Amino acid sequence: MNETFDFMVLGQAIKKARESKEMTREQLAEILDVAPRHIQSIENEGQYPSFPLFIRLVTMFNISVDQYIFSDKRTEKTTLRRQIDSILDTFDDKELIIIEGTAKGICRAKESEE
Repeated sequence: MNETFDFMVLGQAIKKARESKEMTREQLAEILDVAPRHIQSIENEGQYPSFPLFIRLVTMFNISVDQYIFSDKRTEKTTLRRQIDSILDTFDDKELIIIEGTAKGICRAKESEE
């Protein structure tokens, strides 16, 4: 990785994703076979993980690294959008109809504000 890259923001995204899955640092460390202190350093101190660990973390939590690495460019899907896609994949068609109705309602509300 580029030495000028600040990993702190990406580390915070990893922490947020881990917490949203209600996973402790210790649980994640056990899954990844690393020390909990190493996870803490990545999340809170901006320590660079090894490349294989980096890949495992961003894959495990569906984190889009483009938005952090190319922050001045618009990315196709942010981490939040990827995480929502992952959640949507667990719904059946009846549940997706409810989500679709909600999304359309939000769009109509936004249009009426303009």
